[in-house]
Amino acid sequence: MPQWRLDTAQQTLVMASTGAVPQVVYWGTPLPVSEDLAALALSQVSDLTGGMLDRLPDLSLCPLPGSDWQGQPGMTISEVDGRQITPRFQLERAEIAPDSLMLHSAADGLRLTHSFRAHATGVIAMTTTLHADRPVRLHWLAAPVLPIAALGTEMIDVAGKWLGEFQLQRQPWSVGARLRESRTGRSGQEHPPYALFPEPGCTNTAGTVRALHYAWSGGHRMVAEELPDGRRQVQFGHAWGSELEAATSFQSAELLAVVSDSGLNGIGRVFQRDMRDRVVTWPDPARPRPVHYNCWEAVYFDHDLATLSDIASRAASLGAERFVLDDGWFGRRDNDTSSLGDWTVDLRKWPQGLHPLIRHIHDLNMTFGLWVEPEMINANSDLYRAHPDWVLGRADQTTGRNQLVLNLGLQPVQDHLFGVLAALLREYPIDYLKWDHNRLLPVVDAAQNRGIYALMARLRAAHPLVELESCASGGGRIDAGILAHTHRVWLSDCLDPIERLRIQHDAALFLPSCLVGSHVGARRSHTTGRVQAMSLRAWVAATRHFGFEMDLRALDADEAQILGRVTAWWKSNRDWLMQAATLRLDSADPAVTAEMQLAEDGARFVLTAAQIEISRQILPKALRLTGLDPTAHYEIRLLNPEDAPPQSRARCALATGSLRLSGAALMAQGILLPVAWPATIWMIEGSVAQIV
Repeated sequence: MPQWRLDTAQQTLVMASTGAVPQVVYWGTPLPVSEDLAALALSQVSDLTGGMLDRLPDLSLCPLPGSDWQGQPGMTISEVDGRQITPRFQLERAEIAPDSLMLHSAADGLRLTHSFRAHATGVIAMTTTLHADRPVRLHWLAAPVLPIAALGTEMIDVAGKWLGEFQLQRQPWSVGARLRESRTGRSGQEHPPYALFPEPGCTNTAGTVRALHYAWSGGHRMVAEELPDGRRQVQFGHAWGSELEAATSFQSAELLAVVSDSGLNGIGRVFQRDMRDRVVTWPDPARPRPVHYNCWEAVYFDHDLATLSDIASRAASLGAERFVLDDGWFGRRDNDTSSLGDWTVDLRKWPQGLHPLIRHIHDLNMTFGLWVEPEMINANSDLYRAHPDWVLGRADQTTGRNQLVLNLGLQPVQDHLFGVLAALLREYPIDYLKWDHNRLLPVVDAAQNRGIYALMARLRAAHPLVELESCASGGGRIDAGILAHTHRVWLSDCLDPIERLRIQHDAALFLPSCLVGSHVGARRSHTTGRVQAMSLRAWVAATRHFGFEMDLRALDADEAQILGRVTAWWKSNRDWLMQAATLRLDSADPAVTAEMQLAEDGARFVLTAAQIEISRQILPKALRLTGLDPTAHYEIRLLNPEDAPPQSRARCALATGSLRLSGAALMAQGILLPVAWPATIWMIEGSVAQIV
């Protein structure tokens, strides 16, 4: 029985085969190099009892009915004429290289390849590829199927909606299958392709947990199944039936696997590092992340050179370094009913094109970014009138936000979009495209997503210094697949800081702060109607890739002073802050949401503690920190003591000066913060103290 293993610093994956498709016999925290893999594989051979077949079918990397598998299959295929194919694969060979492995199995003119790569970031990436000697129809193909330890009692997956992304859902394991499937054509707010599998006692800062992320931006499917015999499997793949054409070759997206023995934060640290250092290809890695200004919530579709020039001057005076012109600059785009597809400047609004605005922005030492939504088209557009045949789906389909979708599976559509976008980038000095995607797809078509990737890759090859942001009604397309082509995500259209705190906090399990755009919104939120203080709005945005998005003419003097101060603080700290790990804290008070940004070298951190609502007890509970060197001593101070409410009468130690405490004390006992009003936030800065 051959065995194979892959290792990162965080996990070990061991596979074995009895001659058929290999199966995972261990996926967990690191095993010693001396582990006897044959004995490990033997230890996983189960007994038999009544009411079973006379052989226990393997929970293989692709469990199939042809191999007596009675649970959810890892692949479903048929001949072109519809006859089901039920192969019984046999292992042919293994290709072994440092940190990678390919396992090839074959049956009946079919070849199944499972590929694995262990990355220095800590993830193991894996794919499944199917080759056939004749065209076949693929209904379902899972990435390599993994077992889940029986010790866990629950799973955590992710749901959400517009203005409420990244909602963590806890579901108990039980006999049967849990199915999550996105059939909206994008990774989606509703079913983003992430799942976590904690063991009992797992918290943010302690315990064992496994996690999976399917790196695909189109429709996808997750099956988490517990069999009557007690075994558990998890499958991820493209959405069922999303391969619309018969073919001789199919491949899953990468499934990214992580294991942590330091709680959910261990998962977050690895995914954050992997996204930042491996998945994203930065145009200029040495360039500091610029402070954004986006004009959308200031002017919406009402574009005017004098107004936007005035706003740009105000943005620059507050410290902005990039000005993004949002929707409304092209075609005859006065609202969301027309002109998508017509990517030429509206000369009614911009009689000299965008050049005068860009010159003014450059004179202010800011760069220029532009909003586009290339995958979409309005029926009221010149492009639709010329090419109604380029629309994806039925002619009589229901629109979404008055939009139809261009069929990116068609090469002429890709060529056209590349041409118009490249023309814009040649004519104007644009350093950034906010790439939006504001409707659900009418069909689930994997070719559409491959077309999007191909278009973005082609555009980036032609204009390698231009950054792209993935926006899809806010956070509707956030995954490692799209981030292989982009450099920032718009996490949510909701700028209300109370809502943003929760969304950002939960998304930190998967995303680094340098990729997550977060903007200071208007005094009265445009999406919730709530009025929030500038201090809360600014500090919440300053925990991620910072920017602002409001009518700056409406700022009063106090708000402008606070915003300018927070902007200056962020710019002076961004070099380390944008490389920091975001660590969620276990708060003893459910009214407080707290997290740390911990520098890569561990020498400094920022702690944010947001009072979401009124606490049930009289005084604040101690807040334990995490990730520190227990033997080091840290100087900690409150960045915003001026935000203390009148009810804060005795002024605790942090409110009046700095403290020097060991990492051991900060993690074991924690710190006491001043009394806080609801909808306020405390910011605490810490650094290793110099010993004198």
